[in-house]
Amino acid sequence: MEIKKKNVIIIGAAGRDFHNFNTYFRDNEEFNVVAFTAAQIPDIYDRRYPAALAGKLYPQGIPIYAEAELDKLIRELKVDTCVFAYSDVTYKHVMGMSARVNAAGANFSLLGPKETQIKSTKPVVAVGAIRTGCGKSQTSRRVIEILMEQGLKVVAIRHPMPYGDLVAQKVQRFATVEDLAKHKCTIEEMEEYEPHVVRGNVIYAGVDYEAIVREAEKEADVILWDGGNNDFAFYKPDLMITVVDPHRPGHELNYYPGEVTLRLADVVVINKMDSASPEGIQIVRESINKVNPNAIVIDGASPLTVDKPELIKGKNVLVVEDGPTLTHGEMKIGAGVVAALRHGAASLVDPRPYTVGKLSETFRIYPNIGTLLPAMGYGEEQVRDLEATINRVECDSVVIATPIDLNRLVKINKPTAKVDYELQEIGKPDLKDVISDFIRKHNLK
Repeated sequence: MEIKKKNVIIIGAAGRDFHNFNTYFRDNEEFNVVAFTAAQIPDIYDRRYPAALAGKLYPQGIPIYAEAELDKLIRELKVDTCVFAYSDVTYKHVMGMSARVNAAGANFSLLGPKETQIKSTKPVVAVGAIRTGCGKSQTSRRVIEILMEQGLKVVAIRHPMPYGDLVAQKVQRFATVEDLAKHKCTIEEMEEYEPHVVRGNVIYAGVDYEAIVREAEKEADVILWDGGNNDFAFYKPDLMITVVDPHRPGHELNYYPGEVTLRLADVVVINKMDSASPEGIQIVRESINKVNPNAIVIDGASPLTVDKPELIKGKNVLVVEDGPTLTHGEMKIGAGVVAALRHGAASLVDPRPYTVGKLSETFRIYPNIGTLLPAMGYGEEQVRDLEATINRVECDSVVIATPIDLNRLVKINKPTAKVDYELQEIGKPDLKDVISDFIRKHNLK
């Protein structure tokens, strides 16, 4: 007797959702994935997960709809189960989604590491965080630096951001700044890839993470998983490092799947201790001790440097910050605001009266953004609107705290100062100690 397939919708945001499909559903005869839904990222619905990636069970590919249509889709497509598959959201958001799904008649499900993590043939160090904007990117760069000092070839693999042609983005390799243009990267993608390639590191990303790691293994002694948002790793880690943020104390136990990354950690880095309150640091320490008392805890800071402080002191400045940290990351300030205040800015200019197009829409969707401009650039239109907004703002100078050289992408009609930040460990244990043990354990030297 033929078993009736269960109809499934994967609720996602062009990242974890595709990975869950590829690893669990793609060739699984028990299920029929009838749709993806998309949220968090602008304009990533109204397209299809292509047949070339979806496998033999899906010769027409799979449609992607806006998440707003979910309730209707469950009823019309006779859906049995919805799988929630995006990150950096409150537990209230997750269970609110569960309520929607259950009320529409379907089951609500989450897939964990056992079903979705891929085993690499090379040792894997995974870096994750309890929220976006904790400092995992500079932590990843610090780990790579330590491994390279030991003569090891490290290849980074980044959490997905496939917002364009999914077939073309199946496996992406970035070794030079020119590769960013070749692959038509968005600003968000460049913010993650560029700091690696300018240091001489190779970084991979894309859609099919089984295919990606098999390519990366050909040129690596060690794989470095550079996580996105607060998601757990796509690969089974041999060493898991999780970054926590005392500027958002308590978030480590209240956001999905950030608490998962904390519980899975072998090492927890408490970042930003140079600018956080003692109370915030203590709350984070108590959370670590509560859910993962055996983890190695490393104290860390993110000291800021500014290339042209004279453009800040006494000036009315517009601060441009990393986009996702300030939108769904919910930070009120970023490194740029901190640097502007430390270097004596006369005022922070509010960009809201000057925004145009997609940037105006960003402030409508995220009304609690502070007095700053998130560097949104998910597509050409949004980049144009970012440039137009910056150039309309009446200010003396622009403080840029994005991880990339924004002047390379947009023409700014005012003087600019660049803010940089790297991870700095405080005392012992430190990442060198941890990585030395990892190298010995895996006979890498």
